[in-house]
Amino acid sequence: MSQINETEWIWRDGNFVRWADATIHVLSHSVQYGSAVFEGIRCYSTNQGPAIFRLQSHFERMMGSCKIYRMDPPWTVEQLVEAAKELVRRNNMSACYLRPMVLRGYGASSMVPFASPIETFLPCWPWGAYLGAGAHEDGVDAQVSSWNRVAPNTIPTMAKIAGNYLSGMLVKMQALADGYAEGISLGPDGMLSEASGANLFLVKNGRIFTAPVDGTLLPGITRDTILTLAGDVQVPLNVQEMPRESLYLADEVFFCGTAVEITPVRSVDKIPVGKGKPGPVTRALQERFRQTVTGEIPDAHGWLTHVN
Repeated sequence: MSQINETEWIWRDGNFVRWADATIHVLSHSVQYGSAVFEGIRCYSTNQGPAIFRLQSHFERMMGSCKIYRMDPPWTVEQLVEAAKELVRRNNMSACYLRPMVLRGYGASSMVPFASPIETFLPCWPWGAYLGAGAHEDGVDAQVSSWNRVAPNTIPTMAKIAGNYLSGMLVKMQALADGYAEGISLGPDGMLSEASGANLFLVKNGRIFTAPVDGTLLPGITRDTILTLAGDVQVPLNVQEMPRESLYLADEVFFCGTAVEITPVRSVDKIPVGKGKPGPVTRALQERFRQTVTGEIPDAHGWLTHVN
């Protein structure tokens, strides 16, 4: 799950460097303070070769995260799109995971970051099912974490920045230590927020529910994909606040995100979700998602960027 499988090339500020040469100084601002903006993107194998899913949307969000933190990388979204395509080609990948990163480098000695240069990296590597073999098919067991998500107007959760994930690390490590695959966090108001690194959806009486963008969760691109796919498969959807006990009363629960894709939850706090196995709405969304990312059906939403 957590082991990186090295590839040959990494794009670094306009040039391709060997994997081992893509280094930063130990006193880089991002190492000291977590001031690194990043994205996680998947490239899928299709009958037209590798295709990167929602590449433009990811880079647009990355630039938005940079803006929030007053970072100004010298690259346009269009330039980064071309760099990502060339990266996949150079590494001869048919499917992979891409991790664009905008870092504050070596220079600043305090929280004031402006003496540190802005550096942009784009690596990729092969990565399978985030929550382990069989997770997509059988579902996973989750717990409600004792760690809450951050309050609005503290750390901006609309920015995908490294420091935000210290919270998720605590949620994830606690879940693993307690024998679960994943943890679910509540917001500071006690309402459902998100998992350690994924968004959360519930299904009740054939209707999909998810939490609003309330300053406690990342508005995920896969989350946005689900909002669209729900319409494609004609399942009604509500975006609303939900208390913790909604998890125990739901017919289905699933996580979504670039890493987890769409992963069913079969139990929460040792209480079975529905019948304790993935349900029909989750299965329908999984299938529609699979058909979409692999190009099995027409790309009606313009989500695939073909590498070749």
